[in-house]
Amino acid sequence: MLAAKSGLIMTASLLMGGTTWASDTVQSADIEALVNDTIAPLMAEHRIPGMSVALSINGQQHYFNYGLANQEDGTSVTDETLFELGSVSKIFTGALAGYAQASGALALSDSASQHLAALEGSTFDEITLLELGTYTAGELPLQFPDAVENEKQMIDYYRQWQPESAPGSHRLYSNPSIGLLGYLTAQSLGKPYETLMEEALFSPLGLEHSYFQVPEAELANYAYGYSKEDEPIRVNPGVLDAQAYGLKASAADVLTFVEANMGEAGSNSGVDEPLSQAVAATRTGYFEIGNMTQGLGWESYTYPVAVEQLLEGNALEMILEPNPANRLTPPLAPRQEALYNKTGSTNGFGGYVAFVPSEQIGIVMLANRNYPNQARIEAAHHILTALTETP
Repeated sequence: MLAAKSGLIMTASLLMGGTTWASDTVQSADIEALVNDTIAPLMAEHRIPGMSVALSINGQQHYFNYGLANQEDGTSVTDETLFELGSVSKIFTGALAGYAQASGALALSDSASQHLAALEGSTFDEITLLELGTYTAGELPLQFPDAVENEKQMIDYYRQWQPESAPGSHRLYSNPSIGLLGYLTAQSLGKPYETLMEEALFSPLGLEHSYFQVPEAELANYAYGYSKEDEPIRVNPGVLDAQAYGLKASAADVLTFVEANMGEAGSNSGVDEPLSQAVAATRTGYFEIGNMTQGLGWESYTYPVAVEQLLEGNALEMILEPNPANRLTPPLAPRQEALYNKTGSTNGFGGYVAFVPSEQIGIVMLANRNYPNQARIEAAHHILTALTETP
């Protein structure tokens, strides 16, 4: 069942934070053995049909593909396999909002109603775009109520919604919160959200296998997710799904976005200044919640970071319950000595992305089963630690 393919061979010592990781050259075979030994038991324990793992180490990319994208017809996972990213989509939403700000179309300090006349006179007169993007708008819920099925009903819902806490005081993870940021960003730029993503992010960064609606020609590469009962499933359409959880992409495309965030030399060559500022905006820290710093999509921790802190920051209590938030004034500039991460899930898929700029190392793990965040984080932390610790 297991098969792996590593990308470019390492021909020089790994330089981590300016120091040599080991006296001997670390070859692709060593990295492959580490990833295989970590992923094989993970897949077995959680009955994961297929996975793609992508690593960036000092600008060298390594790709590993395991198992099946489609159990019914035996299609294997490949470099071109598309996975549902779930909430990893939110880091792209944050980047588009940063792009709109850098382009002068909006300011994150603007009130939400400033960019949609239908919200004028509602509580969104007092809620900023930044608070929407950081889930601190006053405890918008994790999901829309089932009765909200179209744009009109969505706007009616926002108009009647009332905060449970003062905006900026608490963080409650919410698709309607960051989803509205994406919606208003598109309003400010005057084009459909999906079009803007393609023009402002995907094309300039070279993301060639990232879609909100998978085109007919790519459907053969679109993996099936699997439910707890092993039924093949894919995400259902929903209000603001593209903005909150609707992106499908290859591990390689997500790794390319990670490398742009790490600021690897040459990764932003040919990218215009608004996009460079946009990517930086996603890593800016706006609120502290315990040991975690909330950016626009990305969540960060001072590096080095213990796995226990990552687990705490990604625990169910952080997702399902409101937590007191400390606004950072001024915001915390993007850090080199930090670990940035984001989990994402749909009913049939589970992903995790993490990177450390100072170490120039990043990892993308995409699977076609929704398995526990704890298992994803522990596996990624093990790989990253093994590749960065000094013997």
